Formats: sequence, C-alpha cells, structure tokens
Amino acid sequence: MTDTANHGSAARRPTRRVLLRAAGLMAGLAATGLPVPTAAAATVDGTATAYRDRELRGEWIATVANIDWPSRTGLSPAAQQAEFIALLDHAGSIGLNAIFAQVRPTADAFWPSRHEPWSQYLTGTQGQDPGYDPLDFMVEAAHERGLALHAWFNPYRVSQQSDVTRLVPSHPARLHPEWIVSYGGQLYYNPGIPAVRAFVEDAIMDAVERYEIDGVHFDDYFYPYPVSGQDFPDDDAFAAYGAGFTDRAAWRRHNVDLLVQEMRDRVREVRPEAAFGISPFGIWRNASSDPRGSATNGTQSYDAINADTLGWVQKGWVDYIAPQLYWNIGLPVADYAVLAPWWAQAVRGTDVQLWIGQAVYKVGNPAQPAAWQDPAELSRHLTMDKGLPEINGEILFSATDVTADPIGAITQLTADHWQRPALPPVLPRLARGPAPLPPLASAARTADGGLRIEVRSRGNHVPALYALRQHTAGDDGLVAVLPGARHTQWTVPTAPEGATYTITSVDRANRESSPITVRMPRR
Repeated sequence: MTDTANHGSAARRPTRRVLLRAAGLMAGLAATGLPVPTAAAATVDGTATAYRDRELRGEWIATVANIDWPSRTGLSPAAQQAEFIALLDHAGSIGLNAIFAQVRPTADAFWPSRHEPWSQYLTGTQGQDPGYDPLDFMVEAAHERGLALHAWFNPYRVSQQSDVTRLVPSHPARLHPEWIVSYGGQLYYNPGIPAVRAFVEDAIMDAVERYEIDGVHFDDYFYPYPVSGQDFPDDDAFAAYGAGFTDRAAWRRHNVDLLVQEMRDRVREVRPEAAFGISPFGIWRNASSDPRGSATNGTQSYDAINADTLGWVQKGWVDYIAPQLYWNIGLPVADYAVLAPWWAQAVRGTDVQLWIGQAVYKVGNPAQPAAWQDPAELSRHLTMDKGLPEINGEILFSATDVTADPIGAITQLTADHWQRPALPPVLPRLARGPAPLPPLASAARTADGGLRIEVRSRGNHVPALYALRQHTAGDDGLVAVLPGARHTQWTVPTAPEGATYTITSVDRANRESSPITVRMPRR
C-alpha cells in the first residue's frame, strides 16, 4: 500500500503497535447474546444513510515488516494464533465480514509453498518453518467466525533490501539471478521476463489450489513506484522480449496486463467461486493527461507503475476493483469527492464490483491535513459512497489502526453505518449458480424471557453462513450472520412483540437459499 498524491512524495504508513481492544459494537457474528439493533438508517452530519444488507466490509491485515501481524517475529505458534484471532474477533465486533490477509509479502510464503521459502516475518529467519501452517489456520479461523478470507499476494517484490546474498540460498531469486533487478534499494522480479510471470503465477496458484480461500487479492505494487533520478533497469528484457513495441511504457503495461488476465483465468479455472481483484492506486490518470481521467493532479498509476486499472475494469479482467482513495474530501490534488464518483462511473455498466480502500492510518495523524483530525471524516466517506449505487463495499487500511480506533473514528463509522450486519455481495458471474438448500430452524423461550433460535443444516449440506432476519410491523432487516455449522443458535434477548424471523443458508459464493420462517414457540 502506498499513498503518493504527487511523484516523489510518498507518505508511508506508520508502523505502530497498540493493545487490541474490543469496540463492543454489534457484529452479528457471535452465536449468542447479541442485542437486536432497531435503527434502519443512520445519520452523518444530518444526512440519512440507507442500510444495506449486502455490502463488502473488510480490512487489510498487512504482514510485510510485521505491520499488523504477527506483531513481531519469533512469537510461538500459539502466540501468533492468539494475535490473529484477536484481530478477527475485533473485526467481527465492528461488523466486518471479510479479511484481506497478506500471505506472500516479499516472494515468500505464509504456507508451506512448493516454490518459495517461508516468510521471514514469521520467525525472523527466511526459510524457517514456523511450526504450523499459518494460511490453513487463517482460513479456518476466519470461516469459524463467519468471515471471508481473501489471500493477498504481492507479485513482484522480492526483498525490501538490495543484497541478494541475504536471501536464503534456495530462494528462486538466487537460483535465477537473471530474473531479478535492484531498484530503489530493493529487489524485484523483472515483470518483462515471461519466465518470471509464469513463476509468479505458479507460486500464487500453489495457495489457490490448496486452500479454501475466498479470494485472490493484489494491491498496487506492479512495476515499482518511480525513484527520483533512477530508471527501472530493464534494458536487457526489453531488447529480448519487447518485439513489436517501440514504446517501453506500453510494453511494460502489456506485461502487467498479461499477469492480470492470466491470473484471472487460472483462478477461475481452479477455484471459480473465489473473487479475483485488485486494490490499485486511486488515480488511473489525470484529466490533464487523458480526457477519460479524473479531475485530479496526482501520481497516475497508468504512467508511474504501468497499471492500466481502467482497462482491467473495461475488459472484465477482475471481479472487483478496490481503489485506494486515501485522501480527504476537499483535498485539491486528489479530492475524495471527485474520485469516488469517477470510479463509480468507471465500473458502471460492467460486472466489476467497486469496493473503496479507506485510509484509517491517516486518522488523528498530526502530519496529515486538518480533515483527518476530525473523527467524522471516514464516516462522511461512507455516506458519500452510499449515494453512489455502484459502490458496494469498503476496505479499511489496516488492522492495527482499526483496532486502535484513532480519535474514535471507527466507533463513529460503525455507529453511523454498520449497526447491523451485512452479507458480502454475490459476484455477478456467480449470481445464476445454484442456490443452497434452506436450513431448518425453530425457537424457544429462554429463562429470562429472551428467544433462543436454533438452526440446523438440512441433511449433509452445511452452508458457509446462516442469515437471520427479523420482521416487525415497522422494520425488516438482517439481525445476525452466523457461521455455518450443522447446528448453531442465536439468542434474541428481547424479541419485539409480534416479531417473526426468517433464516437462509448462504454458500461460499454468498448465494442465499429461499427463506424459511422460524417456528415460534407458543405463548
């Protein structure tokens, strides 16, 4: 993730550790004892925001340099797992339904990869077995809590330092020194070499094939961001593989295009219900460079990192696009109020979902503009987004800052927008797939007058989730999302007079069954 509104002015996310603390807000993910919300809409600065029961609510968990998890290298497996569970539980407590966890930060792996070494960010030593399979644990822990787990991969970054001899001897970059380049003090695989592209895809597909992940996610790092006074050293690759191109920038974009298109095809072939998407830098091009661009004046991903993000959307090469709109409303160089509508227009008429990346790390940071000292700034972003029907999701960067809740911004955002749970959206290409079987459900009065709703799967069909809706004279809506199981229950502490309940099964593609009415106890 980066935040460069202008060339040469990258403001990197601060790495800071905080104590995890629960927000105590409605998540709809725990199986018992959660209060039933009553508000169907919230207000932000006097503006009503309609409740949606289908929207992506996610956060990034960054592992590079131990930004979010593990908090430091060398923790025991039990300590690492406890930290990850705490992050998941906090995510659930504020109403999130998806996690984007970085599992290949620097040409390494958070699983026993057939192609690359164990990540140094687990044990402190690249190639050292951490004593368990983190990705397997991450997927299982997320699904047990009703959260989707999107695996986040960085395609080309090899190391955040430039000495190849510091890589483990068996590292592919040492076995194939012709694949790598040093640029800006870091090592990268050269995107212009076809063998590199094939290897990167194979390394990622190793995880896609072996784990029940809900998505394959790239961020904004393709060709590296420009370093002042340095040219990316790919003369030899261009001479060898650039036939037909007179413009090196066009050749570089072509190389990235091939990676995106081929990954889309390979992911769909192996795991068709997984979402493939990218979270690019928030500006495609400025209108001063291209009339199709946005009314901004910042770094252009098309030119700076050779990422034709608009082209990927128009060609349908991604299931979703999640631009990093890490700027405040009213910022002249890159105004959130300009970019959110621009991206909404970009996806209009396509099957590409639009989820917006939000900069929680800027909130309360004294180095940031005054807007970020206002706890309502993020909430205003979501209010604006809800006025744009093409936007159906938000992703928060990143988990440490979300749990820290700087100046109460997450508490306000949650209270304004996420008092009720939501299911992730169904990808349009999967919407016509077979619906899951409906569950079986009944209710019983509890000793203190509440209502215990019990849910059972039908036969051997165990869904990914159950969705519980409450129906009263004045309000219908989702009140709980429960992890799939053969048998689970949820307690309504005080059911409104005359309330009825329906419940559906939800499959891994987020398709819902037909609803069944919960059998209510006789009074």
